[in-house]
Amino acid sequence: MPVSGFDHAALPTADSERLLAFYKALGFAVEGEEAWRAGRMPIFSIVCGDQKINVHTEALMARRDDPTFLRGPTAEPGCGDYCFVWDGGIDTCLAALQAAGVAPIDGPVPRVGGRSGGTALGVSVYARDPDENLLEFISYAPDDVTRYAPGRG
Repeated sequence: MPVSGFDHAALPTADSERLLAFYKALGFAVEGEEAWRAGRMPIFSIVCGDQKINVHTEALMARRDDPTFLRGPTAEPGCGDYCFVWDGGIDTCLAALQAAGVAPIDGPVPRVGGRSGGTALGVSVYARDPDENLLEFISYAPDDVTRYAPGRG
């Protein structure tokens, strides 16, 4: 198969400043913020490893009915569902969420993630961002799997 990976996704927002502050508080890097603030770019990106999420800001969302604007036709704030790999164990994830003022909505729970061809067992915590996108943070740390999924790892 010539497709070798995943490069980026797009995420519409109703409040760029609030979304930016949220992801920064969780430790995500942001690319293009300065150019976006200066009006040179209509987007900024939340970076995670070698992938990124391009944030479709209010200015782009105002063009939602423009047929030349390349976007999912039904993409609206809150449509996202993303799973991020969390290194360092699920307890550090819970602590980071708490420090950022984010309440988990589910977890820690065992989940099968995307690693090993979609067969790897991990432990996940779920939360929502300010636009109500569903966020999953999965840890593949062996200690987490042993603790939260005994007999399954």
